[in-house]
Amino acid sequence: MSSTVSHQRDKRSLDYAIRSGIAGGLAGCIAKTAVAPLDRVKILFQASNPDFQKYAGTWTGAYRAGLAIYRDGGARGLLQGHSATLLRIFPYAAIKFMVYDQWRAILIPNRDKETNFRRFTAGALAGMTSVTFTYPLELVRVRMAFHSQLSTMRVIYNEGSTPSPTTRTTTTQIFERFPVLKFYRGFTVTMVGMIPYAGTAFLTWDFLRAHFFPVIDDQSKRPHPSANLAIGAVSGAISQTVSYPFEVVRRRMQVGGLTRPDRWLRWGETVRAVYASGGWRGFYVGLGIGYLKIIPMTAISFAVWQGGKGLLGV
Repeated sequence: MSSTVSHQRDKRSLDYAIRSGIAGGLAGCIAKTAVAPLDRVKILFQASNPDFQKYAGTWTGAYRAGLAIYRDGGARGLLQGHSATLLRIFPYAAIKFMVYDQWRAILIPNRDKETNFRRFTAGALAGMTSVTFTYPLELVRVRMAFHSQLSTMRVIYNEGSTPSPTTRTTTTQIFERFPVLKFYRGFTVTMVGMIPYAGTAFLTWDFLRAHFFPVIDDQSKRPHPSANLAIGAVSGAISQTVSYPFEVVRRRMQVGGLTRPDRWLRWGETVRAVYASGGWRGFYVGLGIGYLKIIPMTAISFAVWQGGKGLLGV
């Protein structure tokens, strides 16, 4: 039996999955912590927080917005919502990287099946799986970053609980019967946006590693950490560019409970609101700071994931 077949079988074992998941979860936490202040500013820009719109649109705006947050709340202000981020990111990253390994082993059982479409599909499925299990924590994190005066989880749960008779809608009745659905505002656009984001990120990662570090005689050279950082950075830049408009719409829908707590914000009205406030450029507001955040975050997460797998023997 060739070493390639044995390697693929090991990848689908429970032991391999757990070790890969632990490495991925730790990688996600380290990467997110490194860019936490930038993440806070980006969310405020994307969600059109009225106190910070004057800073949006320029490269120096992110810096000035960060200074404003620091003046008001110090270092804690820059890290507001980060505790919820860590609670979400460990299971999110652990599931994403673990499931990617599993889907890749299923879709690409040997080198003959190694196509860019299969790489993209494995990444997209991994991202969608992780989002499904961790989305409520993502919504809580966004709300905490957007608004500092709320007891976030209680407020989300009680949104729209006492509407007037004239404003009762089918959605209101659904929220009253299934309050947990309030934690899934923006879920559909998140899932749609995750397809190009995770798919492109893992496609680029896998393609570049296969190109620069090809498998020869069933053996592949383990890349240096600096190479993993560089490949991860390129993957992050490309995936962010492809999926960013979906992310802007998602943020607007996630904070929609603050303005319309009695119902879901629909795709169409959210897209129209974004376009009305900034034209086509409105779908790319905060993209500059998005690059400043995503490029190092993706680079660190991929590199630490690979390093963690090496330390754990997978």
